[in-house]
Amino acid sequence: MIVDTHLHLNTDDYKDDLDAVIARAKKAGVKKMIVIGMDEESSLRAIQIAEKHEGVYASVGLHPGYVEKGNSAFVHELVSHEKVVGVGETGLDFYWQDENRSIQIQSFIRHIEYAMDYDLPLIIHTRNSFQEAYDCLLPYKGRVRGVFHCFSSTAEDAKKAVELGFYIGVDGPITFKNPKLILDVVKEIPLEHLLVETDSPYLTPMPYRGRRNEPQYLVEVVKHIARIKNVSVETVKQVTTQQAHHLFKLGGLDDEI
Repeated sequence: MIVDTHLHLNTDDYKDDLDAVIARAKKAGVKKMIVIGMDEESSLRAIQIAEKHEGVYASVGLHPGYVEKGNSAFVHELVSHEKVVGVGETGLDFYWQDENRSIQIQSFIRHIEYAMDYDLPLIIHTRNSFQEAYDCLLPYKGRVRGVFHCFSSTAEDAKKAVELGFYIGVDGPITFKNPKLILDVVKEIPLEHLLVETDSPYLTPMPYRGRRNEPQYLVEVVKHIARIKNVSVETVKQVTTQQAHHLFKLGGLDDEI
């Protein structure tokens, strides 16, 4: 089996065929999925989807792109749900907007504290902001865990994230013709510190680029990691699945791999 540790089945992209998308994923071996919240509405929707489908889980949080449209107080109300396994998507994004850095940082620190308070992993988004996110996390080293989702910085930064106790999330861009930084990250970071994800409906891997992304395509990410690492596809599946279960406490692992 494989675990898609980051996807957005709670968007309108799947409003007409959600059940079929999940069925196709499971047929392809993607037996567990974590639907990621980005604000209160999408966090609620993630929980609703998780309640309906076996093997589907949810996270709750406020994406840095939405920090000016609301606050993260709703996390307290939703985080105790039995299907909630993470806090986020949170973090910092200075690519799209950097004049509100202080607001983003304040929101991110609140999420770090939520993760500690509720003993849940953080799901971190960073774009043009790794060092700032790292600086926010450093005072909490050893007290918080999680994943840097869709990692987009250097291999040296990835090593710093791992040293903090975090995993590195690898997505569709590893399959692109010129994968740039993420290729070096996958080469240099041990498999034991990687997680696999699709970020569906975004970042569709080759050879499906141009289509809506789906969790069934996670197999392509796994194949590319195996090729880069010179290990078997089954090894990548097994190791990343074990790590996903360990980080998110998904349970039932011994019966499924």
